[in-house]
Amino acid sequence: MSVNYAPILWNRQKKRYDRIMLGLIALYLILFAAFQLLFRPEISPETIIIRATATLAFLMLHLILMIGPLCRLDHRFLPLLYNRRHLGVTMFLIALIHATFSIIQFHALGDVNPLVSVFTSNINYQSVSQFPFQVFGFFALLILFLMAATSHDFWLDNLGPRIWKSLHMMVYFAYALLVMHVLLGVLQQEGYPAGAALLGVGMAAVTGLHLAAAIKGKRMEDRPAGTAADGFVPVCRVDEILENRAKVVIIRQENIAIFKYDGKLSAVNNVCKHQNYRWVKARSSTAASPAPGTATNTGRKTVSLRPPLQKRSLLTM
Repeated sequence: MSVNYAPILWNRQKKRYDRIMLGLIALYLILFAAFQLLFRPEISPETIIIRATATLAFLMLHLILMIGPLCRLDHRFLPLLYNRRHLGVTMFLIALIHATFSIIQFHALGDVNPLVSVFTSNINYQSVSQFPFQVFGFFALLILFLMAATSHDFWLDNLGPRIWKSLHMMVYFAYALLVMHVLLGVLQQEGYPAGAALLGVGMAAVTGLHLAAAIKGKRMEDRPAGTAADGFVPVCRVDEILENRAKVVIIRQENIAIFKYDGKLSAVNNVCKHQNYRWVKARSSTAASPAPGTATNTGRKTVSLRPPLQKRSLLTM
């Protein structure tokens, strides 16, 4: 038996998403260049490319970071989550263009290797006003490269969900590095108040959405208390779970989803083995598919579980 991986799987929805994405990217670049030439006619083409790709990549990173909490707050944003990998890889490519032109313009005309020059042309690490901000951008780009290079399911399968997810959670560290890159770079050197305000709005939006999603998830957690003499934990009444829906509970720090389908009940671990992500995100949510295995409803009115829940065990009462 062998496994084949396709480089990119484009279905109709992804093609439509990519066309819209590329169209908006082209529109942004055109408008940015037009405004730059209108208000700064002396600006060089290289500088326009550097600034346009920098602002675009940073804006796209904000959108990428907001998609996750938006989906937890409102399921109508789920199509964006489904296509987020394409957005992430595209964002990295735009950031790479920015870095390439920046290194060529500022470090390629000397006798020192351009990459070495990034770290040695400015060594004022003890100064805030003269700090070598490009170093922050370099390491952020390195993280984004690792994420883009491992975005395919081939790496998810071979690295394993835990390592793969940990690697891609480094996007928040990359975001922090880029915030410092912008603060100590263009905002400090050019004193751009509107840019500082926009950065503040972006940081507030990312932070606020993550906090709102975390608060909502915390409120929806159902943590049954008490254990019966036989070791089972009472969870809910059977009639509280609608047909083809699920109830999520937290028992001994384990996230468990109780599915009701075809008149039967099944309890499974609610953490997706694909990316360590929750299958069901609400107290009573539509089940995407029946839980694996079989179980029968014995007719009792109370659903109880005996922790710890095994991988495919289905415990009903």
